[in-house]
Amino acid sequence: MKNKKSISGIVYSTNPDFKIEEDQQSNAVTLSPKEQKLKIRLETKHRAGKAVTIIEGFIGSEDDREDMVKKMKNFCGTGGSAKDNEMLIQGDQRDKVIQWLLKNGYTQSKKIN
Repeated sequence: MKNKKSISGIVYSTNPDFKIEEDQQSNAVTLSPKEQKLKIRLETKHRAGKAVTIIEGFIGSEDDREDMVKKMKNFCGTGGSAKDNEMLIQGDQRDKVIQWLLKNGYTQSKKIN
């Protein structure tokens, strides 16, 4: 019993028609690059003084987000990850990220200072 996954904290229900809702996040539809409104900003707080470029506002599946981060990391020559609906690129890579986004059709992206 200890190894079983917790089902969203539900212990017992008296409703005979009760059904557990599954996450629908895997079926998320990815918008086309022209429809995406991405915001690029630099953050140093809570990161031991190290700069991180954050791209937020991406609407789509987690697989597409991971693929996009992988391509941006390769273009910038740095590390990074995708966490909490944000894409993180190590260092101050705002100019390179904007350049990559524009080259790949993300025309509504903008840099926030």
